[in-house]
Amino acid sequence: MPGGATDVIARVLGNRLSEAWGQQVVVENPGGAGANIGAQVAAASDPDGYTLYITSVPHATNRFLYPSLNYDPIADFAPVTLICTQSNIMVVPNSSPAKSVLEFVAHAKANPGRISYGSGGIGTSVHLSGELFKRMTGIEMTHVPYRGAAPALQDVIAGRLDLTFDNITASLPHVRNGVARGLAVTAARRVPAAPDLPTIAEAGVPGFDVSTWFAFFVPAKTPPAIIKKINDHVVAALSHPMVNERLEQLGATLVGSTPQELAAFLKSEMDKWGPVIREAKIKVDE
Repeated sequence: MPGGATDVIARVLGNRLSEAWGQQVVVENPGGAGANIGAQVAAASDPDGYTLYITSVPHATNRFLYPSLNYDPIADFAPVTLICTQSNIMVVPNSSPAKSVLEFVAHAKANPGRISYGSGGIGTSVHLSGELFKRMTGIEMTHVPYRGAAPALQDVIAGRLDLTFDNITASLPHVRNGVARGLAVTAARRVPAAPDLPTIAEAGVPGFDVSTWFAFFVPAKTPPAIIKKINDHVVAALSHPMVNERLEQLGATLVGSTPQELAAFLKSEMDKWGPVIREAKIKVDE
């Protein structure tokens, strides 16, 4: 989606790669169907190194959310590099009695069936964060999907929802301004942009780890030498001060992995979310 996090990251890196390669990197956004249309276009592209596919969490979750896909997220793609990760924040209204993660869990257990959390839609990382939190804490919460994460956050601020797990870029300003309360970040490690917020894991839910992530893939059968060249240039671009500064402003933690590390990471994401989606019986209507 133009203006979304994936688009912004693609343009920041694309500008730097254009300079390194001496030719224009064009960013296209064939959005729709939960990122499936873009994946289909990329999977069907020639494996010549001229099509790079930047994707996120749906590349790991869509095979479990949709009854069928017209592409295989593993067989039809070759991994290049994990670009960066980005945490969400566990946000509650200022009117909430919970001032910590465990206080929220206790409040939810004391009020079964009365706690609601919002997300930007079924199958989004915010939705899945809530389902994983329910699964790991044993609490009951009702999911309220919205058309985008922004209105869900606004209803948390207004006290009409009890909770959301919103992207750090959107939610941190509201937490900093005191119009909502941030209890913790969802990532495994504290985030430099919000060092005072603990992780959910250290705040009382060991093992909880949810991050939005962004990665480069290319069509399957792209020659290994081309993949290595792209990987080398993307990793170098991530170390450039201008790229580094811009992405860290978005609350991103830069990675720059090897292709093998990205393949292992994708498998771990599928292993994590598959059971959560199946047990919660989450399906996206096509």
